[in-house]
Amino acid sequence: MTSPLLSVKNLVVEFHTSEGITRAVNNVSFDIPQGKTIGIVGESGSGKSVTSLAVMGLLQKPAARIPQGEILFNNQDLLKFNDDQLRAVRGNQISMIFQEPMTSLNPVFKVGDQIAESLRIHKKMTSKQAWARAVELMNQVGIPKPAESAHKYPHELSGGQKQRVMIAMAISCDPKLLIADEPTTALDVTIQKQVLDLLFKLQQEYKMSMMFITHDLGVIGDIADDVVVMYRSNVVEKNKAKEVFTTASHPYTKGLLACRPKLGANPRRLLTVSDFMTEEGVEIPIDIAKIQVFDKQEEQDAKKSEILLEVKNLVTQFPIKGGIFGKTVDHFKAVNDVSFTLKKGQTLGLVGESGCGKTTLGRSILRLIEPASGQIIYNGQDITNVRAEELRLLRRKMQIIFQDPYSSLNPRMTVSEILTEPLNIHNVGGSKNERLDMAKALVEKVGLKTQQMNRYPHEFSGGQRQRICIARALMLRPEFVICDESVSALDVSIQAQVLNLLLDLQQEFGLTYIFISHDLSVVNFIADEVGVMYAGKIIEMDKASRIYKNPKEEYTRTLLKAIPKGDAKTELASLV
Repeated sequence: MTSPLLSVKNLVVEFHTSEGITRAVNNVSFDIPQGKTIGIVGESGSGKSVTSLAVMGLLQKPAARIPQGEILFNNQDLLKFNDDQLRAVRGNQISMIFQEPMTSLNPVFKVGDQIAESLRIHKKMTSKQAWARAVELMNQVGIPKPAESAHKYPHELSGGQKQRVMIAMAISCDPKLLIADEPTTALDVTIQKQVLDLLFKLQQEYKMSMMFITHDLGVIGDIADDVVVMYRSNVVEKNKAKEVFTTASHPYTKGLLACRPKLGANPRRLLTVSDFMTEEGVEIPIDIAKIQVFDKQEEQDAKKSEILLEVKNLVTQFPIKGGIFGKTVDHFKAVNDVSFTLKKGQTLGLVGESGCGKTTLGRSILRLIEPASGQIIYNGQDITNVRAEELRLLRRKMQIIFQDPYSSLNPRMTVSEILTEPLNIHNVGGSKNERLDMAKALVEKVGLKTQQMNRYPHEFSGGQRQRICIARALMLRPEFVICDESVSALDVSIQAQVLNLLLDLQQEFGLTYIFISHDLSVVNFIADEVGVMYAGKIIEMDKASRIYKNPKEEYTRTLLKAIPKGDAKTELASLV
């Protein structure tokens, strides 16, 4: 037997802070054979990214320390390499695709120059040779018009294109090992599938080994040979990818398999990791009744509700500037003649790729963006042209949960101040203490602790920040809430918790939702009706179950095919 390309043995990584020592990686061991893909799976904070940074020698010192372990690459211990030796390996023999391409790419350099840089350093190419090779690589990873795109800056490219630039940069020196750290998180499902197919193709072509890090076992099932499951700094399960889907042994793995919404199933609520194990890691026997499916749509059909929202022929457009003086030469219709109705207490799912107009439509309904024409009728009142004063009163009833919880929360305000701010603005509640009590009640309702209310947003995890955003949206007891990609960047287990929470709150407060997402499996779970958007238009609208069973449009079929399936047929067997 040949020795593995990479062997991590009994690795321990600790962070020394003013609050003490935190062990981020605890006695972790795994091998990556030549030409194979190992999937490292786990939630945020499980230690998977820290493990990859240790392999690359990119841990921040002196805060991060490795008190024990070995990282053997080609039978050489990387932990014993000096900085010059590590630099010779990084980017040349081991390369990495980081999670967020926008923050990984330098905003002041053209993308062609950024790819060419590693070729000049490691391959000793001239500037001309490196540029020509950079254009070739951009063509290889599927970036349109590579010769032109090479001259663009990162902000001029879409999210999928930026990720392709990162891949081109990573494979530029023909590495033996490619580390992909959450390379598809928050990408549209169609773009995600393209990126996964591209990585698989490049791995075969370059005969690379790959460490693929993700929180989604569905993605791993499509790309990995073996799977390593991490939970709270420890490896809790290692097995062949197919075996993980059929005979998962650890309750945490079972929880990850169960919590992702499945197309074709309509459970009342999603299972989460906490259904399979306690906080201390003790397994909970699963109740099979919880995973029985039923037709949610028939139950909803029995409800005859009044219409809360009616949108008629809505158009929202943006000017296209041109010429020396930047005059408006044309208009781009982001929302193009959209019409639909939404009943009280129900959920309309809007699904489509980035740029299809979903978010613009949601913001136009709330008049955060002014529509060019059409009507928005809310509770029988045409609000398309109401004055700012009337609109402000209406906003008590209409709220939005934004896509990125971190950027939508004021970093200088505590949770207590964030939640009581809308009460102060709309003069709801009496004294300061009464408003604080209202905030505390809602904090507990969304699954947080009142002791956390004096903390700032950066002190919370992504899932907790999203819960804060949900609480803020509900502070004024609205009737109607727009959820704009509110779970797209969350771990699948946290996503399941947030989706369950939204359904619980809908039932308790009688809320009406528009749920915007690029993931049809998520929309299928939460929505009563689904509208598929493409190029500013709703091209298909029907009950969620009908859309899944019999999509009429080719674009809808493409979205359905792009959803990571893992090994869905055998997933259920591993849970029992």
